[in-house]
This record gives sequence, structure tokens and C-alpha cells, in this order.
Amino acid sequence: MSSIARRIANLFRIKANKALDRAEDPREILDYSYEQQRELLQKVRRGVADVATSRKRLELQTRTLEQSGGKLQDQAQKALAIGREDLAREAVGRRAAVTAQITDLQGQHAALQAQEEKLTLASQRLETKVDAFRTHKETIKATYTAAEAQTRITEAVTGIGEEMGDVGMAIQRAQDKTEQLQARAGALDELIASGALEDATLPAGRDDIQAELDRATAGGDVELELARMKQQLAPAPAAPALEDGRPAEAGADKEGSS
Repeated sequence: MSSIARRIANLFRIKANKALDRAEDPREILDYSYEQQRELLQKVRRGVADVATSRKRLELQTRTLEQSGGKLQDQAQKALAIGREDLAREAVGRRAAVTAQITDLQGQHAALQAQEEKLTLASQRLETKVDAFRTHKETIKATYTAAEAQTRITEAVTGIGEEMGDVGMAIQRAQDKTEQLQARAGALDELIASGALEDATLPAGRDDIQAELDRATAGGDVELELARMKQQLAPAPAAPALEDGRPAEAGADKEGSS
């Protein structure tokens, strides 16, 4: 059973591959791949922008803490000037905490700046590759279109294309049918001539015996007609012979006068 199932699966896979080959257009696939790369490039650019935004936010926070540290420094000095060492100590303590926060933010800022530079370089490289792919894609599409047109022209000229093949088959079928009808007409004529079939245009009641008699007597009627015509064209009786070099009628006249 497993062997049969595997063969059925292979059969469906083969059919699916053939269907995909017929429906697949390389130009559409190239356009789809280009759009995918463009989307990836947009994601990288948005990542660079997000990192730059975070870096700027850290810079603002650091600047605010630096201002706070300077203010605490001034407060500590003023407190010492008026003899309030306790206040000066508190201000110095807070300033130390602010300084620690600034140091931490500077570390985060350096990390974000390094990540931003790395993403910016990756974005530039990816953009270069996408532009190169776009140029290559258009070249391939133009070449494919030209090859497709050349193939269709060649198929049309040689008659192996589907459309021209259909036309050729239609012509062949028409020729075959014409020859078949001609052969049938010839066969029917032979059958009628031999008496196997009757001519429907002849008068009703005419049988095959009468037809044979008509054919047999047709030639005799012609002969009789020819004989009658010859008899009508028979030559006139010959003139009487000459006597003493004169016509017989003249001699008769002479005897009558004597």
C-alpha cells in the first residue's frame, strides 16, 4: 500500500509541476522577487530610522541629566557657601547618581550608534543589490519577451503552433471529406450504370429489364436512322449513251424529221 500511495503522490506531483510550468511566467516571478526585495529594503530602512530615533532620545535624556548634574553642582557650592554642609552633601550625592545615569546612557548611546551605522551600511548594500537585480530583471524580461515572440513567429511559419496546427488539421479534414464525397459520387454513378441502383429521376415503373432493352435497342434505332438518311441521299439515274457523238435525243429528232 505504501508503494501505491507513493506512486500516486509522485503522479500528482508530476501533474502539478506540468500545470505550474504551463501557468508560470518568469517575468511575473521576477517582478514578485523584486517587490519582495523592495519590501525587505523598506524594513531595513525603518529599522535604521527606529535606531536613530532611540539614539536621539538617549541624547536628549543625557542632555537633561547633564543639566540636572550642573544644577546640583551649583546647589552644593551654594550650600557650602552658607555653611549648610548637610545640603551640600545631599546635592553631591544626587549629582553622583545623575552622573552614573549619564554614564549608563552614554554606553547605550554608543551601542545604538554602532547598530545604526551597521544597519545603515547593510541598507546601502541591500539597496545596491536591489538596483542591480532590477536592471538584471528588466534585461531578462526583455530577452524572454523577444525569445517568446521569435518562438511564436517560428511556430507560425513552420505550422507547428497550436493555432496554425488547428488550421492545418481543418484543411486536411476538408480535403479528406471532399475526396470521400467524390469517391461516393463515383461509386453511385457506377452502381446506377450497372443497374444495381435506380435513377430516381426516371419515370416510375421503369424496371431493369426495360432499361436493358432500351440500351440494346438504342444502337439499332441509330443504325436504322442512318440507313434511311443514306437512302434519301442515293444518286439520280444515269443519262442515256451518246450516238455518233451526239446525244440520243438529237438522233430521235432526226428520225422524226425524215
